[in-house]
Amino acid sequence: MAEHCRGENAAADVLYIVVPAYNEEENIGRLIDDWYPVVERHSADGRSRLVIVNDGSKDRTGEIIDEYAEKLPLLEQRRKPNGGHGSALMEGYRYAVKCGADWIFQTDSDGQTLPSEFEAFWNLRGYYDAVIGNRAGREDGKARVFVEKTLLILLRLFFGVRMPDANAPFRLMRRELLAKYLFLLPEDYNLPNVMLTTFFKRFGEKICFRKITFRPRQGGVNSINMKKIIKIGWKALGDFLALRKAVEELN
Repeated sequence: MAEHCRGENAAADVLYIVVPAYNEEENIGRLIDDWYPVVERHSADGRSRLVIVNDGSKDRTGEIIDEYAEKLPLLEQRRKPNGGHGSALMEGYRYAVKCGADWIFQTDSDGQTLPSEFEAFWNLRGYYDAVIGNRAGREDGKARVFVEKTLLILLRLFFGVRMPDANAPFRLMRRELLAKYLFLLPEDYNLPNVMLTTFFKRFGEKICFRKITFRPRQGGVNSINMKKIIKIGWKALGDFLALRKAVEELN
């Protein structure tokens, strides 16, 4: 599909919603039905986009997106070889920054978040440069809650930051803020949302955390199981050491 990057001088408040997807044929149609109206509502003369980054899906995810895109002009599919959730996020974020979106919002394709909660985030954009979800009552299992709490302890130890949620897939970010820190990360970085939140907090950026609903996955099978989480966690420890050095150099 052709790229629709806009010029830097276009009107303000262009929204790009970035959604990574891998083997989500059971959820992707519902995701588009739920989130496309949000993009239409904030279309800024047709320049906003719902960008789904297809991370090498082996099922019908790509075909379904293409079928929808034939009728929905603000929907784009970005295809890439499978590299994991983090690399798909990096692809989507870099694309949105390149296209000059004024605001980038990210959520996932598994139906755990609610589009009805987006407007409260959007209405805070005049006060903050990033509004980040806080999954205070997440419903996706005790194991994942434990992983998140452990992650927050590690971030406090490595970077000296305290926050209620580092990795929530429900966040609105001003392009300039995202670009400021995005390019400090490798293109295939595993946990970009974690480190972006950490950078924002560590350097005193104008951000806030807002409670969101976080439901169980609405269909399909989660490709990130506990074995993969442990593997990602071990790699993250090495990454944190390297990134802590980068943070110290920025101080």
